[in-house]
Amino acid sequence: MVAVYIVWGSTYLGIRFVVESLPPWITASFRFLIAGGALYLLRRLRGDARPTWREWRSAATIGACLVLGGNGCVVWAEQRVPSGVTSLLVATAPLWMVLADLILPLGRRPSPWVLVGVLLGLGGAVVLIGPGQLLGSASSVDPKGALVLLMGALFWSAGSLYSRKAILPASPLLGTGMEMLAGGTGLLLLGTVTGEWTRLDAAAAAPQAWAGLAYLVVFGSWVGFSAYTWLLRVAPTPLVSTYAYVNPLVAIVLGYLVLDEALSGRVLVAAAIIIGAVAWITVLQPVGKKGKAGRLRKGEGAL
Repeated sequence: MVAVYIVWGSTYLGIRFVVESLPPWITASFRFLIAGGALYLLRRLRGDARPTWREWRSAATIGACLVLGGNGCVVWAEQRVPSGVTSLLVATAPLWMVLADLILPLGRRPSPWVLVGVLLGLGGAVVLIGPGQLLGSASSVDPKGALVLLMGALFWSAGSLYSRKAILPASPLLGTGMEMLAGGTGLLLLGTVTGEWTRLDAAAAAPQAWAGLAYLVVFGSWVGFSAYTWLLRVAPTPLVSTYAYVNPLVAIVLGYLVLDEALSGRVLVAAAIIIGAVAWITVLQPVGKKGKAGRLRKGEGAL
């Protein structure tokens, strides 16, 4: 659990290092193509069956939502929004999932207390993004970056909900490798279309940018995920799910200590509200069958 808390909480810091001197979408595609390709090749060599067309279609859909949409929004927004604030806005994804369940015809109907938690969490987001006068803060979060991060959270929610009933390989690592390959390909195309290759100057990039990219591949996509999939088999589900509201705390602390990001009263209050709301709905939401719950968290954690 400590590995999952620290590693995934620190990925926001790693992304910040990367996007300071490298184009976001092209370098994010490197991360997922390398990590996903290695996972896919490893599992195929270990005897996993070749995925069917339907499994590839499901993996591509999830990869488009989680990797291209979700992570693509994060890496772009971290050019404008501090890493700690980014993690808080990304943490609203479970809130959007509850609202989607409420709207979808076959969605799970949340209890009134869960809806209270959703309203509190969205209120925390308003405090975080709102006018600089709130709580005496002299500045507010960049509105474009905040909007893109909320879009990313929506993409995560859509991909996670779709993964509940998606037809995927029996091997979680093989499926995740496929999702990374599909999403990484989408990021590569997006970066190419938007002209990021002309901005990619490997020689001029800061050393910490390449170090951050290597960290994201090795620790964020391999080590952290391996620890997480093992935990899903041996640890209680409520314990494993706590990563969703511990990661933002880790990201905020690291952003403050390493990047000297400001910790205003507004950010601290918003953090308490958002993280508290996510913890609240996580505790109150019923856990379905192990396979479905594991698959949902696998999709989220793969990023």
